[in-house]
Amino acid sequence: MRDNIIDEKVNKSETTIVVGMSGGVDSSVVALLLKQQGYNVIGLFMNNWEENDPNGVCTAVDDYNDVKKVANKIGIPYYSIDFSKEYMDNVFKQFLEEYKNGRTPNPDVLCNREIKFGPFLRFAESIGADKIATGHYCNIDCDENGYYYLKKSEDKEKDQTYFLNQLSQTQLSKVIFPIGKMTKSEIRKIAEDNGLVTAHKKDSTGICFIGERNFKNFLQEYLPAKPGKIVNINNGEVIGEHDGLMYYTLGQRKGLKIGGGHGENGECWFVVKKDLKTNTLYVAEGDDDALYSDALISNKFNWIPKVPDEKEFECTAKFRYRQPDQKVKVNINDDGSVLVTFAERQRAITPGQYVVLYKQDKNSKYDNCLGGGVIDSVIKNGKIIEV
Repeated sequence: MRDNIIDEKVNKSETTIVVGMSGGVDSSVVALLLKQQGYNVIGLFMNNWEENDPNGVCTAVDDYNDVKKVANKIGIPYYSIDFSKEYMDNVFKQFLEEYKNGRTPNPDVLCNREIKFGPFLRFAESIGADKIATGHYCNIDCDENGYYYLKKSEDKEKDQTYFLNQLSQTQLSKVIFPIGKMTKSEIRKIAEDNGLVTAHKKDSTGICFIGERNFKNFLQEYLPAKPGKIVNINNGEVIGEHDGLMYYTLGQRKGLKIGGGHGENGECWFVVKKDLKTNTLYVAEGDDDALYSDALISNKFNWIPKVPDEKEFECTAKFRYRQPDQKVKVNINDDGSVLVTFAERQRAITPGQYVVLYKQDKNSKYDNCLGGGVIDSVIKNGKIIEV
């Protein structure tokens, strides 16, 4: 295996790398490091969202100003490009469709596949770039057969392989991740030592196009609300009214507005099921059995680097970002769907989110990300439950 940076035999000054610069500290340091190493570096800021709200949502203007300051400081050209149409067509429309179907999507995964490693990559190639680079915390290896492996980062708290689980071999062959073997504290020190304005800038969180706005209010602008009953799943009692199934996710506790948030036993209510046919939201008190499942099914899985030869094997998995790795058994079905069975029952496995698989690499300190797929259904007590 060899690190997929760039062949050391190439002339660095004649190698062009376009860096996706977000206005944050990570991508700022990526641009700095590549410039210091002698590459021909170009900064590119992507505007992915058109906002008509006079108060604004994303911090695009401020972020682009920070990109300009960093680029001028380190001495590289920079550009801004508008991908808002591509984002609307390939990410946001699917985001809305998933919510309309009662599922909870992850637009960040789609944004990586459809925008950052789609139109962005094609634009970089159109201006003669040899590679693109981003500030993601992860690593890439390439074996003697030309297969590219996505691997975890040095900083386990910041590892972002979960969000990159849909990348193809072609996409992985075109990108480098210069900070994959560094920690966040190291990144901030480099930025500070080099006088970058982003050195102490707060990390962005949440979904850009929602920003600081109330999520429910945002969604109401695009999808009509349809109120319905809230039912205690254990006795069938109607205990309240919900504002629309799309506003709730499995395992949710806050915002239910029933009984002060607690049931007769003094425990909190949790969302355990959504029934689209009857427009019913089911809840249970405390850490109820209804919150737990034994397995899941993903109908379309993206394998990295390729579909495994073994159709049944053990590995670990994440069902949400920052979750500790969980032991699972994987079965690859003849139709390409994947059955993931949990070693221990899992709480609030949510259709629409992604299951991402990992396996230890004996020849590397960084685990391999085997790929991922959308969670389509869960299995509880032998029954397949879909949303």
